[in-house]
Amino acid sequence: MIKSIILAAGKGTRMKSDLPKVLHTIFDKPLVGYVIDAVNNTGVIDENFIIVGHQAEKVEEYVNSNYSNSKCLLQTPQLGTGHAVSMAIPYLKDFTGEIIILCGDTPLITTETLLDFIKFHKDKNSDITVMSAIFDNPTNYGRIIRNSDNSVNSIVEEKDATETQKAVKEINAGIYCINWDKVQAAFSELKNNNAQGEYYLTDIIKWGNEKNLSVNAYILSDNTEIYGINSRANLAEASKILNTRTINKHLNNGVTIIDPSTTWISPETEIGSDTTIYPSCYINGKNKIGSHCKIGPFAHLRGDVTLEDYVKIGNFVEVKKTTIKSHTNACHLTYLGDSEIGANVNIGAGTITANYNPLTKVKSKTIIKDNVKIGSNSVLVAPVTIEEGANVGAVGVITKNIPAWALAITRAPLRILSDWVKNHN
Repeated sequence: MIKSIILAAGKGTRMKSDLPKVLHTIFDKPLVGYVIDAVNNTGVIDENFIIVGHQAEKVEEYVNSNYSNSKCLLQTPQLGTGHAVSMAIPYLKDFTGEIIILCGDTPLITTETLLDFIKFHKDKNSDITVMSAIFDNPTNYGRIIRNSDNSVNSIVEEKDATETQKAVKEINAGIYCINWDKVQAAFSELKNNNAQGEYYLTDIIKWGNEKNLSVNAYILSDNTEIYGINSRANLAEASKILNTRTINKHLNNGVTIIDPSTTWISPETEIGSDTTIYPSCYINGKNKIGSHCKIGPFAHLRGDVTLEDYVKIGNFVEVKKTTIKSHTNACHLTYLGDSEIGANVNIGAGTITANYNPLTKVKSKTIIKDNVKIGSNSVLVAPVTIEEGANVGAVGVITKNIPAWALAITRAPLRILSDWVKNHN
């Protein structure tokens, strides 16, 4: 198997935040989580070493809570990217396979690209492979300088480049695949004779050539995949890129999205064909939406939502941690949380599943069986079960289980006082 080293120690000063850069989120998922998932989903990488530094305890808490195959290693002091990789050496003494090195602030990298990158590395019998990209405007990037046989000679930073080298449009994308048994020694031999006094990962290219190793570059086909996050503006742009990528995937798979420019769909949401997403919807987290559903406009799915076929979630409806079976409608102004809802159910406007007790801080479940009708402006106070075929009258406040095919009414009787307005003017 292959192992990865993910660099996540930086502060991210330009984010101007108390939060470590790699814990900033897109669709509520931290940037480093996207990188770890892309790595794990390859199926050929079995262990990840996350190099942490700034607010290490927060990054470690996230990683340990979500990834059993990932170990955080503290880099202190932080003496550059080459020094960061060396933090993993004690854990890789007997390892002889390949290592992938990535940055924790590049959330757009895909599993497919990583697999292709690894294949290229192996097909070339390469010892060191760097991922590169072709930019029309390569300003501020390190340039890939190739030999006449197309192998890589060096990576030259712009400040050190000649005019000829600055004209090169192939740049360093910052992802590496190395044969660990041949390259491990480099991280003990790198020099820090530069203005910053740091040990640079890019110097392993020069080191590899000095040792007569095979050094190559894999050219990335989609430059957006290496888009790095250094500012809030970068974060917003990366969010747009990821959302556009996700929307295009669904459009190609037979989903109708009326207005892609106002629709946000998390990449972890599955949607069946012939479903229609109306404008101004925000679909977050992991969800599974069936075929022939209608979502929105102005709907909000907050995650852990499963909708079977022919479900309608209408305008200003919010759903989270809820399963809804086929041919059920919640057309407007409704909140459904921590619920199991059956088939052929109609949820009236203004319905709320009151799932949270603010005193005990406990969330409880609402269960609505098949063929139930919930009247408008009802509140279902969980834990509560509405059995099959029951009806809840409008403005109902339901605090007890309702038996099958029963009618539940809790509102006060209507009183009409004749001429009351005239008599009180």
